[in-house]
Amino acid sequence: MHLDLSLHYRQGLAFRSKATEILYGGAAGGGKSHLMRASAIISSAAVPGLQTYLFRRNYDELISNHMEGPSGFPNMLAPWENAGLCSIIRSSPPEIRFWNGSKIYLRHCQHEDSVYKYQGTEIHQLLIDELTHWKAPMYRYLRGRCRVAGLDIPVQYKGQFPRILCGGNPGGIGHNWVKSFWINGADAMEIRKMSASEAGMLRQYIPAKLADNPSLLAGDPEYASRLMSLGDPALVRAMLEGDWDIVAGGMFDDIWRRDVHVIEPFDIPKGWKIDRSFDWGSAKPYSVGYWAEADGTQPQGFDRHIPKGTLFRIGEIYGAKGENEGVRHTNVEIAKTIKAFEKSKGWNVKPGPADSAIYDDSGGSSIAGDMEKEGVRFTPSQKGPGSRKQGWQQLRKRLKAATEPVMEEPGLLVFNTCKEFIRTVPVLPRDERDPEDVDTDAEDHIGDETRYRLTKVKRTVSTGKVSGI
Repeated sequence: MHLDLSLHYRQGLAFRSKATEILYGGAAGGGKSHLMRASAIISSAAVPGLQTYLFRRNYDELISNHMEGPSGFPNMLAPWENAGLCSIIRSSPPEIRFWNGSKIYLRHCQHEDSVYKYQGTEIHQLLIDELTHWKAPMYRYLRGRCRVAGLDIPVQYKGQFPRILCGGNPGGIGHNWVKSFWINGADAMEIRKMSASEAGMLRQYIPAKLADNPSLLAGDPEYASRLMSLGDPALVRAMLEGDWDIVAGGMFDDIWRRDVHVIEPFDIPKGWKIDRSFDWGSAKPYSVGYWAEADGTQPQGFDRHIPKGTLFRIGEIYGAKGENEGVRHTNVEIAKTIKAFEKSKGWNVKPGPADSAIYDDSGGSSIAGDMEKEGVRFTPSQKGPGSRKQGWQQLRKRLKAATEPVMEEPGLLVFNTCKEFIRTVPVLPRDERDPEDVDTDAEDHIGDETRYRLTKVKRTVSTGKVSGI
């Protein structure tokens, strides 16, 4: 009746950790799936009545990864199943029931609203495979189902449940929020007590690479070579190194270089124009970006030649209170926030482009009109077929220009104080159905107001004609 539930060193660190909200992984091949199965089995045997839910976004992947092959649950548990210590219900979806009343439920949430099926569920141990395929609200909802009321937990496991263990690699629709939750602002392996608004759990990121999974290396020694042959350098870095500063297959990961594009602030030359761009949001974040456009004058203390027309992102306001969640400020509140920010900087800010939708007055008033009453004005952004893709291509062009040893074409550089731009724009994922566009489900609000600025229109007052800049 012996089961092979052995764990390698990194996997063992995750299993024995006192943290209760863990992200394990980063690189490909680190042994995430085996860790989850072993953790589910060991915990189920140790804690009578434990209810473990193992999720994956897609049902077919859930089955192929955890129920099939030599490493799946049926093969792992065969000795116990033969001895009558557990039963594997091979239905759709599957369940595993143990002699002591513990159960493992294998579930999926292909659609965003699928999480509501678990509204009344009591989850003692939540395991999510490939977390970066999930959106933050889905994770938060399932986390809210984690509780242990009435569960008699053995003394040696007190304080360890409810427990959440997730695995994931860089990339995917959830890259930004996962990175923000576990990677940003904390050292690897550090255990942090989160606030009540973040569920009050003990959060920890445990990085793992292919080298941390000797079993895979021994059974498939050419796996690393196949990862290196993926072609896209960003994809190779993500899969081999677990690099969270990029998104494999993203819109800008092949040209974004933090060491080039992010710079120390400097005094803006007096002749440079400063303007703002704006993407409105209420339930979703709103974003205001501030831009200084070079006029050919070289800033003091800057050691690179700056072509005329180069844009510098010098400031920003980001109206968010959570991952891709807005602060729900009124139009007047947003305008007052903008005025206060600009006054604190002492900048002479010109009106810049905003989404033309803010000029819609079909309801009797417009967003732009409300803000203009407070003294904050914008100009309509370019809108029309292909304008989104044109904006992303303009951004790629300028980021690329900035990486040249001698910048000959106007580029785009970012002050290191613009942390939200640095956090969200470089990792914007491509739309899987249209690789020339950004996935609109991503946190793209700063990206949107940036492309408005890059494709802004100039209105000729005398004729009313519009020309692109």
